[in-house]
Amino acid sequence: MEMESTLLTKLSIPTHFYSLSAMAARSSSYKALSLRNCSYLRNTTALSLLRFRSSSTVKVLSLLDVTCYSTCSGVEYSSSSKRRSRGPVMAAKGKSEGDKQEDGKYKHTVDLPKTAFGLRANSVVREPEIQKMWDENQVFRRVVSRNNGGSFVLHDGPPYANGDLHMGHAMNKILKDIINRYKLLQNFQVHYVPGWDCHGLPIELKVLQSLDQDSRKELTPLKLRAKAAKFAKSTVKTQMASFKRYGIWADWDNPYLTLDPEYEAAQIEVFGQMMLQGFIYRGRKPVHWSPSSRTALAEAELEYPEGHISKSMYAIFPLLSAPTSCTMLEDFLPNVGLAVWTTTPWTIPANAAVAVNSKLQYAVVEVHFASGDVSTSSADKEKKFGNVFKNRDKQFLVVALDLVPTLEAKWGVKLNVHATITGAELESCKYVHPIDDKECPVVIGGDYITTESGTGLVHTAPGHGQEDYVTGLKYGLPMLSPVDDEGIFTEEAGRFRGLDVLGNGNAAVIEYLDNNSKLIMVEQYKHKYPYDWRTKKPTIFRATEQWFASVEGFRTAAMDAINQVTWIPSQAENRISSMTSVRSDWCISRQRTWGVPIPVFYHVDSKEPLMSKETIDHIKSIISQKGSDAWWYMSVEELLPEKYRTEASSYVKGTDTMDVWFDSGSSWAAVLGKRNGARYPADLYLEGTDQHRGWFQSSLLTSVATNGKAPYHGVVTHGFVLDEKGFKMSKSLGNVVDPKTVIEGGKDPKDIAFGADVLRLWVSSVDYTSDVTVGTTVLRQMSDIYRKLRGTLRFLLGNLHDWKPIYAVPHSELPMIDRYALFQLESVVKNIQESYDSYQFFKIFQIIQRFVVVDLSNFYLDIAKDRLYVGGSISATRRSCQTVLAAHLLSVVRVIAPILPHLAEDVWQHLPFQFAAEDGHVATSAFELRWPVLNQRYLNFPEEEVIFWATILELRTEVNRVLENARTAKLIGSSLEAKVFLHASDNSMVTRLVDMCASENDADGLHRIFLTSQVEILPSLVNVTSEGIQCTGEYLIEGESKVWIGVSRANGSKCERCWNFSPQVGEYSDHPSLCGRCHSIISQPLPAMAAAS
Repeated sequence: MEMESTLLTKLSIPTHFYSLSAMAARSSSYKALSLRNCSYLRNTTALSLLRFRSSSTVKVLSLLDVTCYSTCSGVEYSSSSKRRSRGPVMAAKGKSEGDKQEDGKYKHTVDLPKTAFGLRANSVVREPEIQKMWDENQVFRRVVSRNNGGSFVLHDGPPYANGDLHMGHAMNKILKDIINRYKLLQNFQVHYVPGWDCHGLPIELKVLQSLDQDSRKELTPLKLRAKAAKFAKSTVKTQMASFKRYGIWADWDNPYLTLDPEYEAAQIEVFGQMMLQGFIYRGRKPVHWSPSSRTALAEAELEYPEGHISKSMYAIFPLLSAPTSCTMLEDFLPNVGLAVWTTTPWTIPANAAVAVNSKLQYAVVEVHFASGDVSTSSADKEKKFGNVFKNRDKQFLVVALDLVPTLEAKWGVKLNVHATITGAELESCKYVHPIDDKECPVVIGGDYITTESGTGLVHTAPGHGQEDYVTGLKYGLPMLSPVDDEGIFTEEAGRFRGLDVLGNGNAAVIEYLDNNSKLIMVEQYKHKYPYDWRTKKPTIFRATEQWFASVEGFRTAAMDAINQVTWIPSQAENRISSMTSVRSDWCISRQRTWGVPIPVFYHVDSKEPLMSKETIDHIKSIISQKGSDAWWYMSVEELLPEKYRTEASSYVKGTDTMDVWFDSGSSWAAVLGKRNGARYPADLYLEGTDQHRGWFQSSLLTSVATNGKAPYHGVVTHGFVLDEKGFKMSKSLGNVVDPKTVIEGGKDPKDIAFGADVLRLWVSSVDYTSDVTVGTTVLRQMSDIYRKLRGTLRFLLGNLHDWKPIYAVPHSELPMIDRYALFQLESVVKNIQESYDSYQFFKIFQIIQRFVVVDLSNFYLDIAKDRLYVGGSISATRRSCQTVLAAHLLSVVRVIAPILPHLAEDVWQHLPFQFAAEDGHVATSAFELRWPVLNQRYLNFPEEEVIFWATILELRTEVNRVLENARTAKLIGSSLEAKVFLHASDNSMVTRLVDMCASENDADGLHRIFLTSQVEILPSLVNVTSEGIQCTGEYLIEGESKVWIGVSRANGSKCERCWNFSPQVGEYSDHPSLCGRCHSIISQPLPAMAAAS
């Protein structure tokens, strides 16, 4: 049978050989050519295996603190990677190092692996086949219905239905799927309903961009909504297909969409409950307004890019009068002015006051000019000085005392302090408005007025800033906002009407102040500034009539609810707490067509809103049946309940829609508690870290406002996905990693098809709690690890081709190496389970990589090949090894299944024996299994044995190093041509080594572990010579106890069947080319199955 050579090499079939023969010693001829600590890997392994025990880890460390020396007489040290025996596979093929064999004479007696499970995944074909099998057999639904360990609800945060998926989507959904699949294996009834956010401006803009000008003119609200709904549903279909290709399990037949009538009705209900509790109100106050979108924005709809440049302006507002409490200022009138600073000169027409900090000290300073005309020029090209100082008349200014040196340097003048005054004393001073000459007051602001920048006096326009608004309420200041929806000055702005406030309007205000000697200086000011996250254009603060949710009304309850939630990572709690504690009232109205309407009617004459329990309940009932389109095509009379219909002619419908964050923030009400099994609160929410100010917060606020508790018990957050260099992905930079291309490949030959499982493996490998990187290099590494893991599983399958559970050997009868292997396996499963429970998937990746790919393959499976291939088909050692392999296969498949579901299922479909659970259920899918139950007998492997076997593995590492030297010196070819000599200074170690050499159980023999033909324990090195033992090394434990290692050619001749060297070869007339063990096996009648194969 043709097999992959990588799986069928490294065999050793030595005979028992234990000798204490004396040898001449010339130890002085040995020179240590290298010194290397070789304990790092096994130290880690031993510690991880023992970490749940009560023993001191210090003890483990000290026992494993080893140093290795190796040398070979007459040769230099070599680090060649070729080190092992080639084994009987080549014998089966009839060739051996150039010696002609008898055409594979004993080929039929070798138990080679047999499996149809391919070494190559062929994921482009095989993964869709597996997914089709899952769908056709309804595996997800079947497993959920069979599980009886309670329910688990991970509530899906709805992605936006407006485009293709990116790597952030992929990581998010895969993380959720890993958790859900693990919970399935844990016997939970998993309820996972996928959702989509379908309303809002981005979808509306997509529709508008697809139409020409004439079509836009003919677009009615209902036509626009119909096109938007069609676009959203089409996008949902496309995104759903992509999610399925990632291997995501969900209730795909019944997703939730925010445009579904039942969802919209639930949202209206949440709004109504908040209104009835007094948390919804209508008011005129400044909000973030997007001129490019012509709508109000919530904080979550903003982004703050670095490098925005504003015009920073210093201006003078002439002081008109001072109160009696501040007569000292009268001495400086009329030549004194208030020096103010602003980064939004366009808001000066709406100025209503100047605010000061009552706790700061202010100074009246006289301006003295340096030589040169500073009023008109500056060496700094980013600065422009005004005309205010041009005539150099005596000029006094009021500024914060602490800022005098800073302002002197910035303005290039000398400011002599004539008097000081507190901020409290400045209150009620009057100044002349710099544009319309009206009288305005000086008021006391809040702690937002500091001496970190500016002048310490803040221009206050209540219609254009939140802090200004609060101060305006305190003093009853007028709220001017002479700006329209497009960011253009209105008639109220007088001479500036028709100008763009963020463009020529801003420049016009600065020019006007300069022409009227009110401008000190203007300069460029680089800072963060709020942009519309959709249009990527600057926003403004603008006072408009909007609907708000009063966060202040339930802030304390929200903060208490946050404390009851488990946040992962823990610092996420601080982030959402800080945001919620300072959040202003939530503007929930939007001036758009595509969304859920705010269910309000306005009186035609008084403009007073009509909104009551009766009206909301009636509208909710209509929308639940007809959808929110009904708001646009039904009349006011039809939309009003019976009680109000006689007054229908006196009312008109509102035109505002709800903030999309109110849409998605109501998902708990539309899904949890409404869908079968999806209980409220959910067990878990999992989204990106940006959702602390988005979905996490909007869901928290709506749930606390209506029910007094958070909609989730736990929240997991992940970072953003960056390219391999740590940069944000961008089409313009050409660094976008497309998940579809990663899975299926692309047109470019460089775009390799890695498959969904490799993508999922990458997700499990990163610490998702911070930003992560991905690219071709990383994915190639993941592919390599996946391939090795697949190869290990293929080896397990292939060597269980003739296995049945009834062949299992009792634990008490297993060789010690097999018991140690089961202890390692059980410890690994235990650690992996703890990592799944804590959502630390990167630890699982590390454990699997180290154990399955490294430890298992390079140690146990390497040694196991001997008894599996040539140990005899029904021998006790082969059956005991198969017992261990079966345990590994059944456990490894289950622990990797949440991360690599396609691989796990592929393995299970090739399982060569039938597996029944404890309840007798025969699993036809890997996910019908239960999570492995920890076997305490395996874990009770004695601690001293754990430490001893860790020491043996370290010793094996150094033996391999000496064997490499022997190979480099051409003393041996394969390791089976070698004989190893050991001498230990510690008596207890000598005893154990002797016992292993004389072990009745062939599997525990040292020659098996070293993959050599013989091992001899020397009682002394007195008679050792370099001629007899050419290559040597040392293994030091704790710097004192040592094991001396020597290597020579093995005794005897080479067995044709197993390639082991033995003095017994040639002693059997019927099979003269066989060793004793092989002769015994060949002489026995073969079982029917083995003979047939």
